[in-house]
Parts: sequence; C-alpha cells; structure tokens
Amino acid sequence: MFVGYCRVSSQDQDLTVQRERLAHCERLYADTGSGTTTARPQLQACLDFVREGDTLQVTRLDRLARSTFHLYQIADGLAKKGVHLHILDQALDTHTETGRLLFGILAVIAQFETELRAERQREGIAKAKRNKVHFGRGKALTPAQAEELCMLRAEGVTLPALMQRFQIGKTAIYRYLTHAPAVDVAEAAD
Repeated sequence: MFVGYCRVSSQDQDLTVQRERLAHCERLYADTGSGTTTARPQLQACLDFVREGDTLQVTRLDRLARSTFHLYQIADGLAKKGVHLHILDQALDTHTETGRLLFGILAVIAQFETELRAERQREGIAKAKRNKVHFGRGKALTPAQAEELCMLRAEGVTLPALMQRFQIGKTAIYRYLTHAPAVDVAEAAD
C-alpha cells in the first residue's frame, strides 16, 4: 500500500501541489505548521498506520523532518516495521542499498542546508537591527493617547471603559499603565 504524507510550514502555504503529486497514494496524511515548533499529529498518525510492506511517500525530504536526528528516527522506525520510504523529488527509495546510501547523504545535506538557512536568517536579523529596523507589531496607541489612558485610569475610569474607548485589550492597557510615568491626578486636573 502506498501511504502519502505532506506538510506545509504555515497557514499561508498551500498543500495542493504535494497532494497532486501524492494523489496515487491510497491514504494521505497532511499537516500544516512548522516542523520545528508545532506538533504534527498527522505525521504521527501516518507512522502509526503504516504496516510491513507499505511504502511511505513524501515529495521532498524536508517535508518529513527538520533535523537529521529526527529523520533517522523516522527512517529507523519505518525500517523496523518493514516499511519503505520513497522521496519523490530525489527519486530515493530505502528499499534498495543505493537508496539507503543516498538517504543518509541527503539527510546530512538537508541538515546542513537548514543550519545555513538559520545562520543567514540570524545574520539578516542582526543587520536589520543595526539599521534600526523595527520588528513586531507597532504601538497600539500614540504617546498622547497613552498619556490620556494613564490619566483616565488615575481618575478611576474602569478597564472595560478604557478597552472600549481605545479599542485595545486588557493586557495592552496594563502594559501601558506599567510602563507609563506616574500621573498625579490633582496635577492633571489643573
């Protein structure tokens, strides 16, 4: 039995191409989410499902695992169950000796590429920070609005009223109140 597994790293990406390439599989499992930070329940379900004589197919090696260690864990588990692994893009099949050799080589290269990509990303972020590029969401309130929020709170305006007035959540209000200079209500009334 051919069993397929496909994965994309984010909700913005699309599984269509991978699904089309694996359309011949009798069962297809798909996950959406980062391979490094998100649990992949469909991968686990796929690994639990496959039986001796089955072939697990994926389009690319990096769709299956994000690290060489994890890839070898998966491959070892499949081998113990008598399941073959077939990577379509690299025409790699662990059913043959050559396939197993290429699998090992490609796994190491894939890990190397992942580490290079992470290093380039770190360098790019460091350069952007040196150039004073701001990361993350911008401030919800202008400095004048933040000052007004603090004055209103000091005057006793409730959190729900502040949330509605400024269209921000309770956590943001507390953040502004915590980081704001102390407001003297008597002085503000003058």
